[in-house]
Amino acid sequence: MSEARRRELGETDAPVEDSLIHSFNRMVQEGAERIARTFRAMLVTGFLGGVDVAMGVIAYLAVLHETGNQLLAGLAFSIGLIALLMSKSELFTEDFLVPITAVASRMGSLRQLAKLWGGTLFANLLGGWIIMWFVMQAFPEWEGTITKSADHFIGAPFNLQTMCLAILGGSTITLMTRMQHGTDSEPAKIVAAVVGGFLLAGLQLFHSILDSLLIFGAIQAGADITYLQWLGWFGYTLLFNILGGLMLVTSLRVIRTFELIQQRRRESHPNPDASHDENY
Repeated sequence: MSEARRRELGETDAPVEDSLIHSFNRMVQEGAERIARTFRAMLVTGFLGGVDVAMGVIAYLAVLHETGNQLLAGLAFSIGLIALLMSKSELFTEDFLVPITAVASRMGSLRQLAKLWGGTLFANLLGGWIIMWFVMQAFPEWEGTITKSADHFIGAPFNLQTMCLAILGGSTITLMTRMQHGTDSEPAKIVAAVVGGFLLAGLQLFHSILDSLLIFGAIQAGADITYLQWLGWFGYTLLFNILGGLMLVTSLRVIRTFELIQQRRRESHPNPDASHDENY
């Protein structure tokens, strides 16, 4: 189908599908709002994101402890992602697609993006660490369950398999974000959260925040794991989460909506030459 024909068929004269336009506009608006927050607001939102994910970890551990079934526990973990969605809190790995689309559209800067990433990541880990301390004091009988779960990640060698697990972890949560921004239906967004939770926790993909909370809980329960070991695991997992989210989802979405990004850039800087002349 030619570009002219597509313009005739759609409700708008844009060279891409109308559904993509609506989704794109939603992402740019939300992304611009996220990166324009004060640093205090970023920290609070990220802290609450860590708390919400910890609620999912509680459900995950409860089901895993009682049933020993990893897939059922993964479904239970989706409670945490539903909480993230409904409470409007934020997870670090959700900050790939939406803010980057806004930055690419010149609705924000790379410096603002770096501040959002750093603040959200720190606050996610802090909020999760605190909640996991309470969890392990409240449910000491889960010590064996959480230690086994943590050992799955800490004890894994750094090889092609673990790199791929981390890449899939980053791409899965970014795809979940894409799915949720592709619809206005709240039930559909919840379904996307359940799918994301099942894949992440049910298949034990490597995820820098979720799995860190399991490791924190194991350390707090007295497992033979150190924070230095966690840091070594966390470093490469974080890197490949970012690569997975950027390469397998975000970059492709940016390419798919490049015409819309160019249009946004022109709208935000309609006549750069005129603006330049005014300075003289």
